[in-house]
Amino acid sequence: METTAVLDRWQFAVTIVYHFLFVPLTIGLAWFVAGMQTAWHRTGKEHYLRMTRFFGKLFLINFALGVVTGIVQEFQFGMNWSVYSRFVGSVFGAPLAIEGLVAFFLESTFIGLWIFGWDRLSPRVHLAMIWLVVAGTTLSAYFILAANSWMQRPVGFEMKDGRAEMTSLWHVLFQPLQITHFFHTIAASLMTAALLVIAASAYRLRKARREDAGQAGAGRVDAGRVDADVTLFRAAARGALWVTALASLAVIIVGHFQAQILVEHQPMKMAAAEALYETQAPAPLSLLAIGPWEKHPKRTNVDIVLPHGLSVLSTNEWNGEIRGINDIQREYQRRYGPGDYTPIIGSIYWSWRVMITIGFLGVLYGAFWLWFIRRRGWRRSRWFAWTAYAFLGLPFLANTAGWLLTEMGRQPWIVQGLLKTHAAISPTVGKGHVIATLAGFTVVYGVLAAIMGWLMVRAIKAGPERPAPEVTREDSLPPMLY
Repeated sequence: METTAVLDRWQFAVTIVYHFLFVPLTIGLAWFVAGMQTAWHRTGKEHYLRMTRFFGKLFLINFALGVVTGIVQEFQFGMNWSVYSRFVGSVFGAPLAIEGLVAFFLESTFIGLWIFGWDRLSPRVHLAMIWLVVAGTTLSAYFILAANSWMQRPVGFEMKDGRAEMTSLWHVLFQPLQITHFFHTIAASLMTAALLVIAASAYRLRKARREDAGQAGAGRVDAGRVDADVTLFRAAARGALWVTALASLAVIIVGHFQAQILVEHQPMKMAAAEALYETQAPAPLSLLAIGPWEKHPKRTNVDIVLPHGLSVLSTNEWNGEIRGINDIQREYQRRYGPGDYTPIIGSIYWSWRVMITIGFLGVLYGAFWLWFIRRRGWRRSRWFAWTAYAFLGLPFLANTAGWLLTEMGRQPWIVQGLLKTHAAISPTVGKGHVIATLAGFTVVYGVLAAIMGWLMVRAIKAGPERPAPEVTREDSLPPMLY
């Protein structure tokens, strides 16, 4: 049974981590595309229209792959985690039903109207379609996160016949942990999408510059198209730099409030994130340490710390007390019985630092290039492009690290304080079935990853549509064909 539980966890981890690569990018790109189309609707400037349609293609590719990979999660709940599904069904039923019947149908319906409505709907109505798509993707994230937040901090329920029965939908949907999770995810999504917009814009700007320098003199390049592309992608990059800096700052600020909630309701997760074994007041913030981590009263001889840092971060007090792993372990044994209630310390420690480090790098990256462009214009485009490519993968790494911290830091619980992970699996699903499906998902998802990468690169290399001589908001536009 223990081996089966480990395999079930690996299977769900592979599918959910892969799926979560698409979710933040889909949410963030929806907001970007809506903002771009709004700018075109308000100003009538052609480069905003071309920008909308170009990044709209990337949004649709990512949306399609996200839907495909997300459907698998619903089946896993019933097949591999039937005990868990029965235990939480009453509580999960409401937010997941709302997400499926309202949010997902909302975004799916209106995304179709947006795709095929360019030449059939008035500009104002068509603009409303993309904003309804934004509402759908954002609400979908909210309800899914509400269900997950309940697993971290169960509220608004009572136990009946060994099951959790909901007593307050309000508490499930609007508990403080859910609010911080939601805004943290939205900010991270905007940061993710912004860095993709910057990387795509940097590539197109470099290509336009090479075309202009290498072929314009020979008369083989449409100078008007090159100039239009430069205008388009400079505007896109500048706006995305602002979003990168502000969204990264928002991630850090909201994360500060999340840490305070964790200290109160999931103290083991916070202690594990610091590899803090003994209760301390004040508690320093570990900036860099090297293991071994498990069952170690001291992190290592190499441990760079910020005095009082963890106390300030987690309690807003200079000398605030932070409980250690050993103290919390003893309390949990008294409350829940014998057992090991500590997660994998090294994984939690590094996941938190990866996430935090990338958040600060996002602020510095956006602020630096905004300053540089303001002072020196668009020189050094080569360096801008290479840094854009280098930073493109960082938000995906941060999102994965944050997800691992959230889920692995809760172990051994699947529902904090109520149901342990090893007790939540389906008793009739054997190891052979799990191994076969795990291998199958890994292969299929690998193929999907290759297809996704090829489609995105192909769309970026193809570039935006050619500029028209004159385009206004009242023009009858050709249909958007993807």
